[in-house]
This record gives sequence, C-alpha cells and structure tokens, in this order.
Amino acid sequence: MFIERPPRLYRLFFPGAIWKIPQEQKCVYLTFDDGPIPEVTPWVLDLLDQYQVKATFFCVGDNVRKYPEIYEEILRRGHKTGNHTFNHIQGLKTLTHNYIANIQKATQYIDSKLFRPPHGHIRIPQFWFLRHRFRIVMWDLVTRDYSKKLNGDDVFCIVKKYVRNGSVIVFHDSLKSEKNMKQALPQAIEWLRSEGYVFNTIPSETESF
Repeated sequence: MFIERPPRLYRLFFPGAIWKIPQEQKCVYLTFDDGPIPEVTPWVLDLLDQYQVKATFFCVGDNVRKYPEIYEEILRRGHKTGNHTFNHIQGLKTLTHNYIANIQKATQYIDSKLFRPPHGHIRIPQFWFLRHRFRIVMWDLVTRDYSKKLNGDDVFCIVKKYVRNGSVIVFHDSLKSEKNMKQALPQAIEWLRSEGYVFNTIPSETESF
C-alpha cells in the first residue's frame, strides 16, 4: 500500500503538494508519466478521445525535444501537460543545483507550471525551492503498470482497490508500462464511469480547486 497510496506521514513532508483533489461530485484525475513517445502516447490519446476523457501528461523534456509533434498533439486534443524533468532524474540521487538546472532545461520545451518529480523522490530543499515556482503534483494512486510482477488485470484491480473521490491516478505512457497500461486503462475508465466518477485535469496555479 505504501507504493500504491503514499501514507499520510509521507505526505506531511511536502506541504502544499497535490495528492488528491476531492470535489462534491465524485471525480478522478488521470495522469500519465514519462512520455511522449511515438510507440505509446498516440495510442493513449486515441483511447482518451474514444472515451471523451481529458488527462494531464507529465512529460520528460528530452522526449518533448525529440518528438515535439506528439507534445503539440497532446495540447491540441485538449489535455494538459506538466514538467517531469529533462532526463527523468531522481531528486534523491541528484545534487539540488543540478536537479533544478535539469528542470529548468525542461521548461525550454514544456510550458507548464505543473511539476511532478520522477518516482516521487525529491529532497526537502529541492521541494521548497520548486514549490514557489511550480504546483507540485504527486499522486493518490499509482497503478504500478510498470511492474513486471503484475499483469493488466492486477493493475486494474489496484485502481478498483485504492481509488477514491479526488484521486490523482498515475499511469505511464512508456514502453516499460505499455502492455499492462493498454489492458488496464480502458477497463479502468469504463469501471470508474460505472461507479459515477467524472474525469478532470489537474488545475494550473491560476485555477482554483
């Protein structure tokens, strides 16, 4: 459970970060990490169009540099984007000034005030520096679609077990997650709809919750 839903104590280390955004009407926030890539992201976009769902994509800057047309397509279809560093580096393994520089490099390609640290790992000084420049988005439910120990049905069951009103849900538009995500994502959307959930995008800093 620590992975799928970070405990309250862990969340207290990052005041002001977004973990979930409950509303009067049951809602969830679909997010995708690590793209865009041509092998997976267009498939996700087509599926979201099919279900008329909008999502928030946390993009790796170097992927945007390599595939700018896919990034523009994300925006063209009405989705939001966020900064996920330039090289998908972990804050705990990176000196703060290097980490900040990597994020700033990504801003050359990603025009967004939303930021999610890769793996959710970030040093406290990094967090306090960034929280004044970005709306930092963590998660309430990570699907673990990247796990080789799980299959698509397992990933779908994680969604059903841990989702709640306002959950920020993490899938991945990556090669590592492709098989599990492609099976679980349509199942999850259909099940969430049947349970009365609507789908929202993460508000930018100029929007209210």
